[in-house]
Amino acid sequence: MGQVVAPKSLRSVAAFDSMDERSWGGSGKTVSAVASLIAVASVSTGAQAQQSNLPPVTVDAPVERPRPAASKPTAEQVRARNALRRAAQRQQAAQAPIVNTNGPAADRNPYADPAAPYKVDHVQAGGKFPEKLVDTPKSITVLSKEVLEDKNATTLKQAILSTAGVTLGTGEGGNAFGDRFFIRGFDARNDIFIDGVRDSGVSVRENFFTEQVEILRGPGSTFSGRGIAGGAINIVTKQATTEKSFYNMDTTFGTDHAKRVTLDVNQVINPTLAVRAGGLFQDADVAGRSYVTDNRNGAFVATTWNPTDAIKVTGSYIHTELTGIPDFGVPYYRPSTSSTAGGPFPDFGVNRNNFYGFVNRDFFRTGQDIGTINAEIQITPDLMLSNKIRDSRSTQNYIGTLPEAPSLKNPLSASTLSANPQSRYQVTDVFANQTEATYKFNDDAGFKHTLLGGVEYDRERSSIDRYTGLSSEQATGTPFSGSGSKSDVSVFYPQYTNLPFPIPGGLTGLPTKIAIDTVSGYVMDSANYRDLVILNGGFRYDDYSIKTSGYAASGAFGQQSAEFLIPNFNLGLTLKPLPNGSVYVAYATSANPVGAEFDGTSTAYGGLNPTLAGGNTQIFGPEKNKAIEVGTKWELFDRHLLLTAALFQTEKENARESQNVGNAVAAAALGCSYPAGTTGNISCITAGASYRIRGIDLGVGGKITDKWSVFGGLVLMESEVTKSLAPSANKTLYPTNVGLPLANIAHQSFSLLSKYQLSDTWELGGQAVYRSKIYGGTLLAANQGTSIPSYWRFDVFAEAKIDKNWQVKLFVNNIFDKRYYDALYQSAAPFVLEAPGRAAYLVLSARY
Repeated sequence: MGQVVAPKSLRSVAAFDSMDERSWGGSGKTVSAVASLIAVASVSTGAQAQQSNLPPVTVDAPVERPRPAASKPTAEQVRARNALRRAAQRQQAAQAPIVNTNGPAADRNPYADPAAPYKVDHVQAGGKFPEKLVDTPKSITVLSKEVLEDKNATTLKQAILSTAGVTLGTGEGGNAFGDRFFIRGFDARNDIFIDGVRDSGVSVRENFFTEQVEILRGPGSTFSGRGIAGGAINIVTKQATTEKSFYNMDTTFGTDHAKRVTLDVNQVINPTLAVRAGGLFQDADVAGRSYVTDNRNGAFVATTWNPTDAIKVTGSYIHTELTGIPDFGVPYYRPSTSSTAGGPFPDFGVNRNNFYGFVNRDFFRTGQDIGTINAEIQITPDLMLSNKIRDSRSTQNYIGTLPEAPSLKNPLSASTLSANPQSRYQVTDVFANQTEATYKFNDDAGFKHTLLGGVEYDRERSSIDRYTGLSSEQATGTPFSGSGSKSDVSVFYPQYTNLPFPIPGGLTGLPTKIAIDTVSGYVMDSANYRDLVILNGGFRYDDYSIKTSGYAASGAFGQQSAEFLIPNFNLGLTLKPLPNGSVYVAYATSANPVGAEFDGTSTAYGGLNPTLAGGNTQIFGPEKNKAIEVGTKWELFDRHLLLTAALFQTEKENARESQNVGNAVAAAALGCSYPAGTTGNISCITAGASYRIRGIDLGVGGKITDKWSVFGGLVLMESEVTKSLAPSANKTLYPTNVGLPLANIAHQSFSLLSKYQLSDTWELGGQAVYRSKIYGGTLLAANQGTSIPSYWRFDVFAEAKIDKNWQVKLFVNNIFDKRYYDALYQSAAPFVLEAPGRAAYLVLSARY
């Protein structure tokens, strides 16, 4: 007799049947039975299909045994069958060639759905968030590599500002330049991470080395440490892959003299070693803003080494440098301090292109150097150890001019303002080490656990200095010997832009120094019961120590220190009524100790004042946050589209706020904090305020059809100050802060990115972004009577695939040339950051 060979489908099922039963949570026998039934059905079907094509053959067949009557499969059998089908689909997807619109050899995002790149299935921190996003009890918005490309977002700021629920703030405490974001209404300027390690100090971050951007909404101190009241941002960097070699280049030409080139090369050295390298060059102006420039260069290199199946070592180094002339915006028109009328001056006839700085003096140079080594060892199939080491240096170096305190004249066109010089030279060094162990096991109750424990050490050091000799000059060239500001600059026709300033006198040599040491321990567990119920929880303990030192105007030296032991925890429950959906409830806490923002040089801006003669420094306890979230997530359209919806509420207690107390005697009576050398009307910092933010968060990402992709969200919030120890900053308008909304946030925001594949060659897409009105105020409440208006902005793009290796893409941003504003400073006469005007970019891409 000839050898009987099982059909391929039967062999595949048999392969699945041989899987380790532990991987199915103890249900191996059920899976095996189901696999056998599927195999028999495959053979039977194949035999019937061949009967009509072959001549009849007489054989001595064995007598068929009686079969039991058919019965309805149990719930466990149905779930096992579905698990088998999903495993088969995953294997088929893994074996199939990568489908990518960027060409056959383009790099692949390992976290995204291969068939729907707008939909990301996993975040980078797999041990902390082991389940797919659809089963994770937390609102997480992930901007994949494809989303970043279609948004034409070359910086983190551009990516964030086109995402619902996130608002831009102006830098505070003299750091008026850098990324400062509000997530769900809470300041997150020092809650930005790169590959899971905090990126301390406010910087400006490029995207040329970015794989995806993860916005984790809601408190997250258990996952990430201090802060994280409204959420955190994690930048996932590009890693070398042994999957294949590729060579990518993008060249951009745009209006406003924009030129940009990026390179991204991955080279497989051998099956165990790969190296990836990239570079950046950009030379550009800013649309709609005279004299402002935005030049960039950078490089990165990453390696992956897998000497054995159980060991993986990765390393990376990133260097970026951004230079140019900074833009600190436009002045704000306000008829009187008792009026809520007014707005940015360009809305009252001023040329939107007006620049109020000094092109021969102002500059910025911000850079980062980040080195990381990560090692993972699979001790057993269920236990993995990892250790990540990070050493980084960030620099902020700038001189800029703030257009402040307009003096209104009649006619309005004769109004003048004060050109206030600001400068900073800040160097921030960070060393971090994270050691984690992840253990997977099944308990007797049928739960599959992913247990993670970790220890982290962070050493953060910053030195903050400023430039001398920045007194603005008169038109004749004579230095202005006043407060350092030039007070007669025309609002409508700034006349001193091109003054021949001398080289600045150098740094003061009297820096403020900040040192933070944190030792943390954390444990978290995710327990999955047969994909029906998922429980998770965690606890973290941070030993946080801060020390600061500085100098008074007289040169007197002082210092201050504080130490806190900060516990936080989180709990979550997820129910899965169907395999493609979940319903969850989650609770979490977080804490903001003094100085956690790291860039502030005084308590008024989130720092810690040094103890100096003539001042009073009160060490406040941490601000404490607690939040609850109820939500649901569903995968639709063959599970290529993820829909999310959540209701949330976050409350902050012991919040710090500012008030004017008149003199040192009154300040001492309140026991509040104020800087050394303060005379006259003292701005005093107190703690003990409370506020609340609640809202709804909707999101969508993925494919509706094979040709139509969407990504976006809608966030609606309301905020309220529930307790305040300080009077309102403007008593004429608001007798008290209690009941007022919070400042510096957009309570309603919307964004939607959509593209459609017209043919194998052409794709068309666009983006709509909405932000509601943003109110101004001091630190806490919207109590100044100032605001910037709401806006809609629209972008479009078209993409043409020339062949399998080349494509061209045309972007038009802000197609209606909408005049709108990103943020306003926290004062009664703020400066306002104006957004770019209409701009067009042509991107030529090569993929080999």
